[in-house]
Amino acid sequence: MFVIAAAQLMVILDGTITNIALPSIQTDLDVSDANLAWIVNSYALAFGGLLLLGGRAGDLFGRRRMFQLGIAVFTLASLLGGLAVNEGLLIGARILQGVGAAVAAPSALSLIATTFPEGKPRNKAMGIYAAMAGIGATAGLLLGGILTDVLDWRWVFFVNVPIGLAVLAGTKTLVEAERHRGRLDIPGTVTGSGGLIALVYGITRGGEHGWTDGGTLASFAASVVLLAVFLFIQGRTAHPMMPLRLFRDRNRSGSYATMLFIGAGMMATFYFLTLYMQLILGYSPVKTGFAYLPFSIGMGIAATASSKLLTRLAPRLIAGPGLLVAAVGMFWFATLTPDSSYTAHLMPAMFVTAVGLGASFVPMTLSAVSGVEHQDTGIASALLNTAHQIGGALGLAVLSTASTSAANDRLPEAAASFYRGLAVKDFGLVANAGEALTHGYGVAFATAGALFLFGLTVTAIAVTAGKQQPSEGPAVIHMG
Repeated sequence: MFVIAAAQLMVILDGTITNIALPSIQTDLDVSDANLAWIVNSYALAFGGLLLLGGRAGDLFGRRRMFQLGIAVFTLASLLGGLAVNEGLLIGARILQGVGAAVAAPSALSLIATTFPEGKPRNKAMGIYAAMAGIGATAGLLLGGILTDVLDWRWVFFVNVPIGLAVLAGTKTLVEAERHRGRLDIPGTVTGSGGLIALVYGITRGGEHGWTDGGTLASFAASVVLLAVFLFIQGRTAHPMMPLRLFRDRNRSGSYATMLFIGAGMMATFYFLTLYMQLILGYSPVKTGFAYLPFSIGMGIAATASSKLLTRLAPRLIAGPGLLVAAVGMFWFATLTPDSSYTAHLMPAMFVTAVGLGASFVPMTLSAVSGVEHQDTGIASALLNTAHQIGGALGLAVLSTASTSAANDRLPEAAASFYRGLAVKDFGLVANAGEALTHGYGVAFATAGALFLFGLTVTAIAVTAGKQQPSEGPAVIHMG
């Protein structure tokens, strides 16, 4: 459990550790505003786009073996990221990190599902795994702040090297799960991953160049065609990358859909709050990292409590209220102003949001891998991670567009005006641009709150399983 949790912590940590170093990276490598989001998005997109392949590979070739391969690739990519001399090489390293994470993450979750007996042992293991999602995200921000301030932004990548090597050494304690017959679905990998990449690129390009831009429309068209072909292939091949039978279970499909909305809304919390604290409030990277501690605490408390409640309450009776609380927190963030107080505004809103998300993660994770045959646990785990990561990538693309548009409505080229004002010490321009940017961030937070409410609706309608019934052995969970 320690090895799996450490790997999950490292993979999730890297989704946010870079966020806090973005201003430093932008200055040092002269990254354009348009490409700044891609330093975050490229990782999430590669991670989400290849998770299905990673999950199926674990089922076919051995989960411990794929877990080791993924951690090795991730560690090497982290070293390359720290050595990057321009934005192109850094984005390339982030993509390679995403590839490694996509191979390692589903094997980690499926090893829990096939190793720990259902009931309290698996609930506890899933609680730890889910807590790592919140703790890893906020630990990334804290660690990123300290490393960026004390050393250099490059250390947000170098720090993964010793952790990755330690995890690799620890994999000797893992027991290899049984392998299953079949082969990799290469056409499905190409069309599915290509369709998701085209979709996110189209959304991001639309925000930068307009929704009627030729490249934007071409990306959306390519996405529709590729994803349609992907579904066609999955319904007819003997060895599909994503067996459509997994979606016949209403609870599982509902969990995947809910996790998509959680991922989309959660991205706003870290990305826009980090920009707000550093640009508008003038926090240093390390101060920003420490400012996120209430989020880590709230997530850890709620994930632990929800894993214990699952034997008494149905999943939707835990996840539903959790999503409502998370939405309240996001709407609270939407009321931020350029001079909002940390103790009276940011800190309580952060804690409320974290408690809501922490209460939602464990029920959705358990529902997604419950009732799955052993030969499909890898791909079922991968689908859950895919929903979360692709939700995050799509959410960042959509919310960045909404935020930029809202800010520019208040002040044309608000971000550029802000930096120009700082450069020439025009503090009146800085104040006006800061107000416009804060308004844009508020729109993004409100949109994220609406996404959580959509997730709540899906949970209420689709996730109808009852409370868990303890049983003997390490069989799959029986949900109500």
